[in-house]
Amino acid sequence: MTPLFKIYRLTPDEALRIGTQPNNPHHHDYEELIIGLEGTLEHFIDFKTETYSAPFVSFITKGKIHRVRPGLNNGRCDMWVIRFKSEFIPETTFRLYSFYHDYATISTQKGNCFNRMAALCDMMYNEMQAATPDYPVIQHLLSALFAMIESERKKIEPNGGADALKANNITFKNFLALLEENFRRPEGVEFYASKLFMTSRNLNLICQNILQKSVSEIIETRKLIEAKNLLIHTDKPISEIGFELGYNEKAYFTSVFKKRSGQTPSRFREEMQKMM
Repeated sequence: MTPLFKIYRLTPDEALRIGTQPNNPHHHDYEELIIGLEGTLEHFIDFKTETYSAPFVSFITKGKIHRVRPGLNNGRCDMWVIRFKSEFIPETTFRLYSFYHDYATISTQKGNCFNRMAALCDMMYNEMQAATPDYPVIQHLLSALFAMIESERKKIEPNGGADALKANNITFKNFLALLEENFRRPEGVEFYASKLFMTSRNLNLICQNILQKSVSEIIETRKLIEAKNLLIHTDKPISEIGFELGYNEKAYFTSVFKKRSGQTPSRFREEMQKMM
């Protein structure tokens, strides 16, 4: 996926077409949100399969092995599918990882809140149809959508699902909260492990089990997401962005950025400016 953001509506015909296509478990390089208005969704994720009937909300984090099969209910299927790059709303994305890594799909209730979710999807879709979409507007709408989803989730699970979380999941959530506060600093695995009163090895094992990434990879990913965000939305010099994220040398920042994204910061900025 090249665009930063994409939204489309899944119709009964499209659902039937998907059902006839090969659909093996896979992963992708973007985040995906599905708002189910009507129909069913068979979701294979974390090596188990469950089927949900609308209304539901499903959030699949980047890199998760999964497979979805949309289906009809009484001949109807209506779902919004939203795909976006992590850097599109970086301050929100990592928080979503902690909320949804163990609860990819939640069943919701029809009502005012769910209707407002559908209305936000309509607004984002209409904005994307403009000759020059206003991406900051879409970012705010998407953030509002996730705020509504989280509000709905809390109604269903008043304790935030804490009783159901295992110790490792709680540790992972705490790690991501610490990361959000400290990723701009040049801190490594030992810093986060000590803050969580555990060994670096155990923290790495937890992160590998949940996101299939080491602590160092997650830290670098968060830095990279923020770097892309700053390159897209500010005119700050590349050296200043690198320094702001804990890289003292521009050359080293450029090297890390290119290794992880496949292009230099300046090239990335040029391409995004053309796209947006």
